[in-house]
This record gives sequence, C-alpha cells and structure tokens, in this order.
Amino acid sequence: MTHIFPTQDDPLIAQNAELIGGPSGKYQRVSRSWWSPLRVIIVLTTMSYAFGIWLDSSCRNSSWISPQRYEHLCYTDIHPFYTLKGFAEGIFPYLGSATPDQMVDAPVLVGLFMQVAATITKFFNGIWPQADAGILYYDITVTLLFIALLITVIATLKTVKYRPWDAAMIALAPMMILAATISWDLLAVAFVSLAFLNYRKDKLLATGIFLGLALASASYPIAIFIALVILAIRSRDWSATVKISVTAAMTWLVVNLPFAVLHFDGWIVIYKKILTSGAELGSVWYAITQIGGPSVNTTVLNFASLLLFAAAVIGVVAITLQSPVPPRAASVVFLVVAAFALVAKGYSPQFGLWLIPLAVLARPRWRDFLIWQACQVVYFIAVWWFLAGYNVEGAKGLTPQWYAVATGVHIAGTVYFAYRVIQDMYSPTHYNEVVASPDQELHQNVMS
Repeated sequence: MTHIFPTQDDPLIAQNAELIGGPSGKYQRVSRSWWSPLRVIIVLTTMSYAFGIWLDSSCRNSSWISPQRYEHLCYTDIHPFYTLKGFAEGIFPYLGSATPDQMVDAPVLVGLFMQVAATITKFFNGIWPQADAGILYYDITVTLLFIALLITVIATLKTVKYRPWDAAMIALAPMMILAATISWDLLAVAFVSLAFLNYRKDKLLATGIFLGLALASASYPIAIFIALVILAIRSRDWSATVKISVTAAMTWLVVNLPFAVLHFDGWIVIYKKILTSGAELGSVWYAITQIGGPSVNTTVLNFASLLLFAAAVIGVVAITLQSPVPPRAASVVFLVVAAFALVAKGYSPQFGLWLIPLAVLARPRWRDFLIWQACQVVYFIAVWWFLAGYNVEGAKGLTPQWYAVATGVHIAGTVYFAYRVIQDMYSPTHYNEVVASPDQELHQNVMS
C-alpha cells in the first residue's frame, strides 16, 4: 500500500496546496529523498516546541511572578513545584520527610520524573552555582518533556504508517504549542501513544505494559480500559482486552506498590485529592457557579460526575454496537477519553494534550481539528485572564460570566469533534479502510 499525501486526501490541505507549491502528483517520491516524512515532522515538532517555549520567555525572565504569568498566558506548574514540593531541599517524593504541603500530589511516575529533573538540576547547579535553581529545573524539565513529545509524534507516525503526515497535526497543534510545558502530562501521552503503536495481536503484552505505565502517570488512561471493554463487547472476544488489562494492572502495581508499602500516607495523596476536591476550573460544574448557579458538596459532585460519565459510556456502547462496521479502536478511545475529560470535576488547559494524538488517530481532518483546537485556545486564554483578576481587588481580569462562556466554548469544541468521529463510525470513509490494516486494528480482525 502506498503512502497517502494530505494534498490528495484532506480537503482543507488540498484547497490551500498552492501555498506550499501545489498538490503532490502521482509520481511523488516517498522514500528516495533524505527529507522523509519522519525527518520533516521531527523538525516541525522541534520548531513548534521551541516556539512555545519562546512564548513563555517573558515569564521565565521574571520567574513567573503574578499576575504577569496569567496576563502573558505563560503559567507553569514546573517552576514553583521545585521549591513547594521539597525538591530544592533534597526531599525524595513520596518517601522523604515532607510536610503535608510538600507531599507530591501526582502519580508515582510523574513524581519520579520530577526527581530525575531535580537530580540533574542539582548537578548543573553545582557547576553553575550562580544560576537560579528554579529556572534551571524548569529548563531541564521542558527538555525532558520534549523527548516525551518526540516519542508521541514518532509513535503516532509509525502507527498510521501509510498516512505519516497525520503526525504533523500533533506537532503543529496550537494547544501543543501553548500547553505542553504547563505540567507533566506529556509523559502519560507518550506512553499511550506507544501503547497504540503496539496494539496488535502479537504485541498485547507491550500494549498492556505501556498502558500500565500511562496509568501510573495520569488518571485518564482509566478511560482507555473502558474503551477496550466496549470494543470487546462489540467483537465478542475478550481475550485481548483481558490480557492487556491484566498486564497493565500488574505494571501499575509494580510501579506503585513499593511506595504504597513504604510510605502509604505520601503515596495516597493524589488519590485523596481526586476524591476530596470540589468543582475546579474548566469544568461544567465550576462554570455553573460562575453564572450564579448553585455549588454542591463534594459527595454529591463525585456522584453526579460519575453518573454523567456512566451515561456517556452507555451512549458510546450504543453507538459502537449500532455502527455498521466494527469501529476503529482510536474512535472509541477518543469518545470515552473525551467524555472522561468533559465531565470531570476540573479541566486544566493541559488536559487537552491527552486528546490530541487520539484525535489524530480517530479523525485526521485538518478542518475539524483546527475548529476544535480554536475552541481550546479560547479557553486557554480565558482561564489565565480570569485568574489574573481572581480575588484581586481592582485587578483587570476576565469576568466570571465570560469565563463561563469560554468554558462552554471548549466543551462545545470537543463535543463537535466527537460528533464528527461518530459520523465516521456510522459512515465509514476511505480513511477508515486504509487505517484498518491487519496489523493495527485488532478488534476488527477478531470480528472478521
């Protein structure tokens, strides 16, 4: 099977192909040029990531002081965590003698990733003692996160090997440029991308391992396991789902159990936070309070969020069972992860990173992708400008009402893209047939 080029396949790219020299012809070379799709996309990824870091340079130069970090749209968790979570004092996450405020409220692999960056920071700070350790920690962390982004892009490119240029959507995604360095979410995104790369009958063990590592890095991979169950219901073959899930659970235990046994109070912090937190920024629950709606206690909120997610999952099950042909795994996974993100008690801007590679695998169409990304950018701007004036008398910031509107925009954008994915599931396109190759679509093979 030959490569598919965007100018021949994507309507938006084809219409604007003259900007890049016109559409590719039938004699287009694929492998003879040194500038292969992989190399070009690595360059694009590097340039986009560097551009995103440059956009944050004003905050870096001022050590992320408030409210400039909100006004200039360049907030990050990375810089303050170096001192707030005890890394500057040499406290090892989960196991060290941290105060309650210093306990790392992140999954274990993220905490260990932070520790690696802190160790490297101390090494270089010993060489350059005049350097600001917090800024140095940020620089080292974003460098390591760039490796995770490269893994994500390359894994996606190899997953859709006949459509390599689809991976450019990840590299050029506006929210990838803006939000990649807010937190450590790229770590889990990379593991999920590697799981998709290995998602075939002869590599189920590797798929499970990578999903287990992803679950040890973030909460959203839980939704992926639910999607696998839905695919198994449709295919009536549970062997792959069981093998992947058991392997993932064992991997998660191997990573987490030592910390849970040695210092349970430090390990459990992140899970307590998930259960005890109230309505947070970005969620529909928080938006309701900003337009004068009622706030509910944590117990009711947990139940309501879970109930709404269950309803969304039931909807995805119905859609999957009724689709005329077995849907691709990426389509079902995108729908369930999107539902997980939208009904959660909070939605940070970087959570959009979870969905970008899944969106590329589910529906690589630039028009719909950019519409969705534009909605995400609206919220990205709104949340920081809202926080710039939050509880600060006389400060200029976005009003609660407009912030609620922006929250609705980002939700509407994701729902729109999900709707387009559902349309594909009911009306399979040529793309569906191309991507559903024997080594990539396990559950379709089980059905056939």
